[in-house]
Amino acid sequence: MKKIFVVSFISVGYFLNAQSLSNSPYATYGIGDVKYDNTIETTSMGGISTAFISDFTSSFNFANPANNANFELTSIRLEATNENNYFKSNYNDMKSTKHSTYLSNISIAFPLSSKVKMGISYQPYSSKSYDIVTEQLASDNTTPLYRNNFKGSGTLNTAQLAVSYKINQELSVGAKANLYFGDLNDLNEFRAYNSNLGTYAGEYVNGYETKNRIRNFNFTLGTSYQTLNTRTDKKFTVGATATFGNTSNMTTQYTNSTYRYSDAQETTKVSGSETIIEQKETKSKNLLPLQASLGVGYGSENHWFVSGQVDYKKGEDISYFGKDFSFQDTYRISAGGWYLPNYNNFRSYFSRVIYRYGAFYERGNLNLEGNSINKFGISAGVMLPFKNSSITRMSGLEIGLEVGKRGTLKNNLINQNFINLRIGFNFADKWFRKTLYN
Repeated sequence: MKKIFVVSFISVGYFLNAQSLSNSPYATYGIGDVKYDNTIETTSMGGISTAFISDFTSSFNFANPANNANFELTSIRLEATNENNYFKSNYNDMKSTKHSTYLSNISIAFPLSSKVKMGISYQPYSSKSYDIVTEQLASDNTTPLYRNNFKGSGTLNTAQLAVSYKINQELSVGAKANLYFGDLNDLNEFRAYNSNLGTYAGEYVNGYETKNRIRNFNFTLGTSYQTLNTRTDKKFTVGATATFGNTSNMTTQYTNSTYRYSDAQETTKVSGSETIIEQKETKSKNLLPLQASLGVGYGSENHWFVSGQVDYKKGEDISYFGKDFSFQDTYRISAGGWYLPNYNNFRSYFSRVIYRYGAFYERGNLNLEGNSINKFGISAGVMLPFKNSSITRMSGLEIGLEVGKRGTLKNNLINQNFINLRIGFNFADKWFRKTLYN
């Protein structure tokens, strides 16, 4: 039975790699819409994780691998995300909606000893999936002149191996190896309108195509310090992480060419019609640059917890349509926590439910027309324990909701409102261990 489960776990990972994710037009820049870290437990609390040490034995923290001092069980998580994006722009009074549902996280974690814990995780890190058409009209506002078509596709995934070590009752350290892999493509096509035929079909297309092949590897180091007042059961936590050490780079192939399509769907080029105007290949070594996080938290054991966190990411450089494009440094402020009314109250099921809450503000890495593409939101969630779940073996159904805004209407840019729903399961037990007694 356990072998069948492991095979199914690997199959789910293959499906995650093959799926297509929806995102916003801002995904045209860089490596697309960043999805990670989108675990339900983290996002339901506004993104706090650096100083979050779970009071329970069934939750493994990948964001800060040092925060797993209390982890004692084998935990398997499967999570899915439903994204709903609503776009608006003053440019031609544009309004649009996009929806996407995808498998967002699979992970398995287990203790190697009382002090050493290990976890393996697989998630989509970022994605491109957009198709935008703009048309320029003549002065009469009816006769077409030319059309631009912007297309993007691909997903960048991340696989992680995390290990934590508990030095003593208060201090822990951890390390995580991060592998990023995937292909991201952008295509910008320009074509003129044939006024004699009254169509764009059959005309030569000028296409600018960028293909990014990513195989990147870096490390995350973390540490945490937690004190417990045994008289009051109050806890104070400090945590910090740093991600660095890129060992690879991104290969970018850029092609500027003209060609014609042989079909109305514009999927097949006419044989021999393509003429290469410019073609080159570059390598970007600063794809996933330095990142750092600092958090503090305070709470009452097995009852409630609150935390604040500051994240920093250095701006990266990337080649985009044959030109170098630089991103600005990113800052994010998060606050959140959880509340458990009374897990020993077996007369009331909802007294044993964990309620999560949070909020965040992020200065984005994009700066367009002098405007930072910032993001903010609020979140909430619950962990519904299974009927036979105890406080020492807390398995259950995870549900999280995130509502927020990104972008601006200034300078004909795009305002993005989003509602993200996440659902998943955490199966935790003393699996894969030999029993000492029959």
